[in-house]
Amino acid sequence: MSLTIKRQRGVGLLTLIVGGGLFFFVALLGMKVFPDVLAYFTVIKNVMATAHDPGLSGSSVSQIRGAYLKRSQVEGGSPVGSEDLDITKEGNEIIISFAYSKKIPLVANVSLVIDFEGSSK
Repeated sequence: MSLTIKRQRGVGLLTLIVGGGLFFFVALLGMKVFPDVLAYFTVIKNVMATAHDPGLSGSSVSQIRGAYLKRSQVEGGSPVGSEDLDITKEGNEIIISFAYSKKIPLVANVSLVIDFEGSSK
């Protein structure tokens, strides 16, 4: 009779600790960055809606800024104010662009800086 010894397979303690730490870091980064990325997409949506509003085709720059401000207030605020918009016209088309930086503190004195920019073009 011969007994065969099977090798045990599994996750080692060191692998579990390193994997858990890596998962924790990625989850922390995602939780800190996600709200700012979501705010960026909200700004893009408001800029596109303002630029393509048919009621603003013959409006002045201050009227366009006011329309954007109303849209952003309905959404609950925005990291981009109406004075931060660069508004130009190309023919009958309104082009609205913006750019801003966001500094996100991660741990102690370590921060992540993201440069956001967008346009209605």
